[in-house]
Amino acid sequence: MSEEVSKRAEEEAETPDLEQGQSDDSSDEGDASGDTEMDFLRSLFSRTLGLSPGDKVLDELTLDGVARYILSGKSAGIPDFRSPGTGLYANLQKYNLPYPEAIFQIDYFKKHPEPFFALARELYPGQFKPTVCHYFMKMLKDKGLLRRCYSQNIDTLERVAGLEGEDLIEAHGTFHTSHCVSCFCRKEYSMDWMKNKIFSEDIPKCDSCGSLVKPDIVFFGDNLPARFFTSMKMDFPRCDLLIIMGTSLQVQPFASLVSRVSNSCPRLLINMEKTGQSEFGMGLFAFGGGMDFDSDKAYRDVAHLSTCDDGCMAFAELLGWKAELEEMVKREHALIDSKDAKKKGKEANQSSRSTEAEPGKTDKTE
Repeated sequence: MSEEVSKRAEEEAETPDLEQGQSDDSSDEGDASGDTEMDFLRSLFSRTLGLSPGDKVLDELTLDGVARYILSGKSAGIPDFRSPGTGLYANLQKYNLPYPEAIFQIDYFKKHPEPFFALARELYPGQFKPTVCHYFMKMLKDKGLLRRCYSQNIDTLERVAGLEGEDLIEAHGTFHTSHCVSCFCRKEYSMDWMKNKIFSEDIPKCDSCGSLVKPDIVFFGDNLPARFFTSMKMDFPRCDLLIIMGTSLQVQPFASLVSRVSNSCPRLLINMEKTGQSEFGMGLFAFGGGMDFDSDKAYRDVAHLSTCDDGCMAFAELLGWKAELEEMVKREHALIDSKDAKKKGKEANQSSRSTEAEPGKTDKTE
């Protein structure tokens, strides 16, 4: 497709270890690439100039149309970052940052780690439950329809909802592991170790070299996980329906993923506002592969404007899965509440025994 052809050389330069040593068929691949690129250019200018509009992929560019597409067999509540007033960036004044994004910049973190770890106490995995949209993704997996979930979230709620490591590409990292920031050390630490440090209000320091220890979440200035790049090259050309939820599509390279599916792949956006649309000049030359919801040439992109949870529940209803999804959410939340209650009870008992066993606290009567 357009992005894959036009950016192939750039991607291989960025991740040279992925394609090294595979030059035996380079001439054949070059010829094939040239043919593919020429076919793409013919298709691009035909569609863009209105000479040959794209074949209609959906019978209707609505949520109902996408639901019918799935059923035809053709398809295999938490704070966000940027919403005005309620997003994470709008509520960081208390950390006295020079600008909101500084809290996730690696250079700022190395000099001033305190704001990040204060925020981490508020956002740490376990503070929230998965919501309807997380369990909807789990339902897609259970029904054999989920190839992969590419997530920008760092709260691990996809895992709590039941997705496993192979189901997930945590593009912006995870709290599951942490590492020393020193390039000469890089000692790994567990999630439990980091949790103890964060909630004891200690700045995590490496016990080997004394450098800071950071959860393996991607900061501005960090590289994305290598698995992100290897998996996207396999997954997106094979995708037959792309669902995009709860994103501004502003952060690269994640935002460009929407352009990596084939031109015949429907794309559903469930979001509070339309996003990912390209300007005319960008669309003409296929830079960014933007979404097209409203033009006369729109043929595969659908925008359902709502919260992720409301959108997924509406989608599930159209698919005939609403009762099943509601029952899953109810059952899984009850299990989480039960585990939390047992954990709190155990901690309370331990605290009580510790208090009773304190020496020097017995009363004496003379």
